[in-house]
Amino acid sequence: MADRFAHFVAIDWSGAAGERQRGIAVAQCRAGDAAPQLVRPRHVWSRAEVLAWLRHDLPRDALVGMDLGISLPFADARAFFPGWTDSPADARTLWALIDAITTADPHLAVGSFVDHAEIARHFRRHGGRQGDLFPPGRGRMRVTERAQEAMGCKPYSNFNLVGAAQVGKSSLSGMRVLHRLSGHVPVWPIDPLPATGPVICEIYTTIAAVAAGRSPGRSKMREGGELDTALANIASAPFGHAGAIDDHTSDAVLTAAWLRRAAHDHALWHPPALTPEIAATEGWTFGAR
Repeated sequence: MADRFAHFVAIDWSGAAGERQRGIAVAQCRAGDAAPQLVRPRHVWSRAEVLAWLRHDLPRDALVGMDLGISLPFADARAFFPGWTDSPADARTLWALIDAITTADPHLAVGSFVDHAEIARHFRRHGGRQGDLFPPGRGRMRVTERAQEAMGCKPYSNFNLVGAAQVGKSSLSGMRVLHRLSGHVPVWPIDPLPATGPVICEIYTTIAAVAAGRSPGRSKMREGGELDTALANIASAPFGHAGAIDDHTSDAVLTAAWLRRAAHDHALWHPPALTPEIAATEGWTFGAR
């Protein structure tokens, strides 16, 4: 893997309502030790613009990490939506279903999907609307999220759409993007890792922060000096921002630098629990062991 990639991109994603999202940040770096830089600094991205950038402007030798869940839990119940005869059989079919149901939703939103009469039964939504098939507690987890827990992280179920730390909406909107990139950019491990060309993988920015010396509970960096210290811990030059910094920027910058180092670790591409069935249905978070 040493020469497989020369560009490394990290995208802090958002599933919030509206066209443009201050929660989206895109950072990129080249091989070496120069600090990652923001793509289109000070620009407020839309999800459609990120999709267009990935399709048309992505370097051919890029590894892209997107901070979202690329699928829903499957292994625990042998289905995404157990008991529903139309439940998809794998992740790519799930992406296609989400995009088909939400075709009329603007800005790559997913409201129509989570409001679907059968599908809504599996989600915890705002306003106290908890589906009768959402289990007690924190909700269903993927195998990769259990691996994250074993590393000291605190992942959330992608079936949970409530709370500041929820990732369900961003994950579902991200799956619309991944579906629309079909045939353009493969998504590891749902697609096999190709010998050449760009690749998208799922990232969890807390894993990058822990590798850079932060604790899981202090993974967010909101001051430029904190970010530069973390970058130094993973052999990157400083970003050089003085004073306050938003955590979307710091997450993207740090994770791009971490990807540059982690991409060469053969073990991260072959975690023990990643079976062919898990790869096709649930996917995996790059860096989860």
